[in-house]
This record gives sequence, structure tokens and C-alpha cells, in this order.
Amino acid sequence: MNHYIHQLPDWPRFNWSQEIIAAPLAAVRHKQGRLLGRMEALGFSLRQEAGLETLTLDIVKTSEIEGETLNAQQVRSSIARRLGIDIAGAVPSDRNVEGVVEMMLDATLKFERPLSAERLFGWPAALSPTGHSGSERLTVGGWRDDAKAPMQVVAGPMGRESVHYEAPPARLLDAEMAKFVEWVNQPDSLDPVLKSAIAHLWFVTIHPFDDGNGRIARAIADWILARSEKSSQRFYSMSAQIRLERKAYYDVLERTQRETLDITAWLEWFIGCLSRALDATETTLATVLRKARFWETHGSAMINDRQRLILNKLLNGFEGKLTSSEWAKLTKCSQDTAYRDIQDLIEQGILVKDVAGGRSTNYLLKDGDK
Repeated sequence: MNHYIHQLPDWPRFNWSQEIIAAPLAAVRHKQGRLLGRMEALGFSLRQEAGLETLTLDIVKTSEIEGETLNAQQVRSSIARRLGIDIAGAVPSDRNVEGVVEMMLDATLKFERPLSAERLFGWPAALSPTGHSGSERLTVGGWRDDAKAPMQVVAGPMGRESVHYEAPPARLLDAEMAKFVEWVNQPDSLDPVLKSAIAHLWFVTIHPFDDGNGRIARAIADWILARSEKSSQRFYSMSAQIRLERKAYYDVLERTQRETLDITAWLEWFIGCLSRALDATETTLATVLRKARFWETHGSAMINDRQRLILNKLLNGFEGKLTSSEWAKLTKCSQDTAYRDIQDLIEQGILVKDVAGGRSTNYLLKDGDK
């Protein structure tokens, strides 16, 4: 008895109900086109800022889906360095951050380059620069070899784990991945949103690497969407939306891999998730426009580098209380210098004291600048 779709005799001949997906697909393509049109009207600098915000969010969230927390400021700094964008408050990045950024930028910036086995081998190597996942040594520069055990997705407490999924055996991977790579590169009439969804499902079903399969599947999906838009700039994040819907994401993947080659339910979910990701872009766009309005209003103000650093942190959604001590810590200056910086911005009408008070005075952007 077959347990998984990769064991079916017709694998990987996927089929679906065009009647069911036609309307939601048309609607999401319309949303996609409207968003890209709006971004084109913003001008280069705002598009660049929106792209930086979106890529940062995408990279942080694709790792969160797998249970790994990255420092968002390090991610943003790493992206900015690689793209030649000058940002305030840039910080050094850890090796694991640099690896994820490297993979995602390779997928999105070099969207015109075809996928190949060699290119794919570089992605898990970037994700695990030490060649290990925890204490486990990973296969580098090749597909997994299943030397210790079959590739299984398991969950549950130690000793009572349950197998959610078992991937094709390693001996089939050369043929499986050759078929996948040939299909994903070929030009065809298939809608790119559908192609992105199918590639995501197909790759994660094969599970060709020891680690990083989920993040690589999502990177491939983004690569296909970037090719369809002919743009390296990303203005929406599927990974951020998948993170919000993580349980539904894993549930629909598991159901699909255990049923038939009719993947209508997966396509419906993927299209709906993309639609919600496009809607969520309004938040990113609002942040970018708010920053643009702020600097247009205060462009002629006398603002030093320390002040600019903190103002950008506030505009990016600074968490916690901005006290004079925190200012001094963030800008590496003395308490007296921090106090003078703050008083200067208050006098210019840019900062205000928090009326809530407290043991330490907190400072906020003036209401009109929020």
C-alpha cells in the first residue's frame, strides 16, 4: 500500500481542478499587478527601502518557521551591505545570518540564472556554514545519503515520536532532482503562481538535503515569483505570512503528501496565503512611507549622526523605552551627550517626553511624526 504521493506510479504528474482555482488565482494575480504598479510609482529610493524591509522580514520569518530566531538588525545590516545601501546603525552579522542572507539574495537577485544541482548544493552549505546541524554532521556539496536512517519528519516527546513524513530514499535522489530541475527551468504556459506553488510542494516532498529543505523550498518559490515579475526587488513576503499560518501550512503539506496527485487543496491554500501576504504588504509600505514623510519634513533640520541613528530606530519600530541611558548605550556616548542630543530634538519639535512618566523619562517621536 502506498503511503506517500512520491510512491504513486504516476508521480510527479500533478493534477488539479482549474475550475476551483481559476477565480482565486485571477484575483491574486490582479493584487500582485496592482502592488507592483504602486511600487513603480514610488520612485527608486522608496522602492529600495521597501525592498530592504521586505527582504529582512522574509529572511527572519523563513527561519522562524523552522524554529530558528535571527537578529533582525543583523539581517537588515547584512542585506544592506550586500546591496550597497547606506543605513544608519549597521551592525556586524553572525555567520548563520550571513548564510541565510546569501541564499535568499542568490535566489531573488539572480532570478534570471537557472537552477542547477550545483547551485542548489550551495544553499544548504550557506545555511549551515560549519557543516553541522547541532551535533549532526551534514552532507556538503551533494544530496543526503541516508547513511544513518531514512529521511523522516518526526514530532513528539523523546521515545514517543510519531513519523509525519518519510521522503524518497537517497538512491533515487539523482533521478528525482534531475527531473525537478529540468521542469523548474523549462519555459511553459503554466501560471507562475501555480508553478511556484508546485515547485514548493515538489521540492519539499523530495526533501533532498539533510537540513534546510523548508527554507530552500520557500526560496525556490520566491525565485519563480521573481522571474515572473522580472524584478529582484521583493515587496511582499510569503514566508512572513506562512509564519503566521504555520500550523495550517504544515497540516496542508502533510495531508497533500499522504493523498493523491490531485493537489487542488494545496494550490488553494498557497494562492490564499499569497493573497494574504499581498494584503499584509500595506503594513510594510505604510512604514516606508511614514519614514519618507518624516525625512521630507525634517530634511533641513540640524541632526547629527547619533540623532539620525536613534530616529531611524524609532521609525523602524523601536521596542522598549527610549531613556537617556538607553540613548547613551545605543550611540556609545556619555550620559551628558545623550541628554544634550535629546534636548536638542525636543527644542526642534521632533521628540517629546512621554506623559506617562515613570522612574526614568521616556522619549517619543512627536505625534505628527509617527
